[in-house]
Amino acid sequence: MDKDASKEKNNCNWMIGVDDSGRGPVLGPMTLAGVLIKGEAEQETIREMGAKDSKLLTPYIRKQIGEQVKFKYKYKIENADPKEIDDFPNLNNLEAVKAGLIINYLMKDIDEKVKVIVDAPSINAKAWGEYLMQTIVKKDQVELFSEHKADLNWPVVSAASIIAKENREENIKKLKKELGVNFGSGYPSDPKTKEFLQENWNNPKFDELIRKTWSTYKKIAEKEKQQELYLL
Repeated sequence: MDKDASKEKNNCNWMIGVDDSGRGPVLGPMTLAGVLIKGEAEQETIREMGAKDSKLLTPYIRKQIGEQVKFKYKYKIENADPKEIDDFPNLNNLEAVKAGLIINYLMKDIDEKVKVIVDAPSINAKAWGEYLMQTIVKKDQVELFSEHKADLNWPVVSAASIIAKENREENIKKLKKELGVNFGSGYPSDPKTKEFLQENWNNPKFDELIRKTWSTYKKIAEKEKQQELYLL
């Protein structure tokens, strides 16, 4: 799992790419997606669609490519809402569990070897890959590669990155509409997100939106609590 998948001879008829979107935000869900293709040659088809790391694409182009990928290939999406993220002891392990669900779903009707490439969220890609392997049902059929920058190096992972990003963006739009508030991107660096947290850190209406174990939230909550005590 610490080997470079690009240097490995591929004896697999199938490939799966998995990537995430929304690990860092203090608001909203984290999303993972996986894409299944038959044969490594299909990666060239994905490359020709223009697929690359979703962060390098404009929203319009990303959406167009995502629709093409979903039309042509089998895919699976898993979301983790803020409460699940807060309740799980370790975000990397939660991501491994979600990636495992995706891989198991995409492999359920396959009885051949599958090359699985996952963009590793952990600094220790090898150890994280070993943890992920524990969640996979058909271990004997899997050649698993846990790699950094897999979304840049592998079109099938780029495709997964695009689907994950598109799904998360759609979920954020729905949340804004349902809650009737524009909280920005949800990332800690976003001024609109910071403003929203300062105004709504203890508003029960938004409990399911906020990741309360995030340091951004904790700092704002602590500061606001101290100000309240000062005013008493």
